[in-house]
Amino acid sequence: MNDCPAHPSAGGDSPARPAADAASAGGSPDGTGGTGGSASGHRAAEADPEAADPGAALGTDPGADAAPALFTWEFATDPYPAYAWLRTHSPVHRTTLPSGVEAWLVTRYEDARQALADARLSKDPAHHAGPSDAKGKTGIPGERKAELTTHLLNIDPPDHTRLRRLVSKAFTPRRVAAFAPRVQELTDRLIDGFADRGQADLIHDFAFPLPIYAICDLLGVPEEDQDDFRDWAGMMIRHGGGPRGGVARSVKKMRGYLAELIHRKRENPGDDLISDLIRASDHGEHLTENEAAAMAFILLFAGFETTVNLIGNGVYALLCHPEQRERLQRSLAAGESGLLATGIEELLRYDGPVELATWRYATVPLTLGGEEIGAGDPVLVVLAAADRDPERFPDPDRLDLARSDNQHLGYGHGIHYCLGAPLARLEGQTALATLLGRLPDLRLAVEPGELRRRGGLIMRGLRTLPVEFGPGRPPAEGDAPSTL
Repeated sequence: MNDCPAHPSAGGDSPARPAADAASAGGSPDGTGGTGGSASGHRAAEADPEAADPGAALGTDPGADAAPALFTWEFATDPYPAYAWLRTHSPVHRTTLPSGVEAWLVTRYEDARQALADARLSKDPAHHAGPSDAKGKTGIPGERKAELTTHLLNIDPPDHTRLRRLVSKAFTPRRVAAFAPRVQELTDRLIDGFADRGQADLIHDFAFPLPIYAICDLLGVPEEDQDDFRDWAGMMIRHGGGPRGGVARSVKKMRGYLAELIHRKRENPGDDLISDLIRASDHGEHLTENEAAAMAFILLFAGFETTVNLIGNGVYALLCHPEQRERLQRSLAAGESGLLATGIEELLRYDGPVELATWRYATVPLTLGGEEIGAGDPVLVVLAAADRDPERFPDPDRLDLARSDNQHLGYGHGIHYCLGAPLARLEGQTALATLLGRLPDLRLAVEPGELRRRGGLIMRGLRTLPVEFGPGRPPAEGDAPSTL
């Protein structure tokens, strides 16, 4: 297969964006297509942009005077030119989202850091000033009906402080490092499952099941039940182009299982996260069953898809940048870990798994990036735009695995910084190092233009990543050096 074609926003050094779906269960609030880049924008392709007239789906060319169309087929394929225009001309931009909800998009790095740490921007959906039907189009589908809203993505201090303290012990560097052998075991087992075939879909066969099985182990889900979790999680990310009902049903099933599992762990606790949540107390306050279930749910939901996308986007970027991939392979073959560590951070910055940070709502009128934000207005920080800001990152559209000054926002900033980031980094490092070591001639099995993105508002990832390769080598001790 040919090398990936040049990315339009990257001066010839970045990969082209594959065609994208218009919605994602973890992102688009209503599972539909999109509107244009302003409150009066047009409707894009609904469930499947490939089924629509491609010419009609394309947005306008982002020239000096014309605002680019947002949430169109072209935008989902490659959002970076539009984000570059917004950073320059409208860095805090009011728009109508695919669901019809109006919100502000924050695209510059400094504004993004400010917004992510601003206590006046609440995570609690109760602060949304929109009508009741709009409030139902934010957050994770089905979480309200399943009574799973009291989790870290939806609450503010002091409840956020209390719950985060209770669960943070599960993700200390020491505990994550102790989990490294299990992650390596899962990685090798999954690669063993397709290594002899000479081809695989790295999303379905590898990037998707790895974090699912890892988080299930941490939560204490019995091995015989883990395939059920895999099915429910698959429903949550596969049904982006369909109705929210399929996602909501999966959330409801997961909620019922977690309630039963929590009850069993109360009777027979083990050495796992759910048991720790049950045992945990803070100044005499124990987690309620709803809080424990919501915490377990969000750790699974927020944890697995980000890692799926980190691995998928990361492998794709390396396949499209052979000089960077070969540099990393040489470093790993020499037993070094430094380039792997900086490389994961660069992949998170360059094409990270989370395109927009989750919802925030202004509790009072405030000024951000020169714009007046009204009380109750939703604010969405565009991490993908901030992490390509040339005011913060020199030559931001270039992939450089050795980039040293790399304070990206891929896992957020402030009190809502991703709790599971150490585990995601471990999984990402292990996955990339082992794949490149065991399958050194890994290559795309299709033209890049045939790939499709799971579109949507929050997450950014590939639906499939077909690859082919020659005979690999068996696993070897030390395949994935850890820097944790």
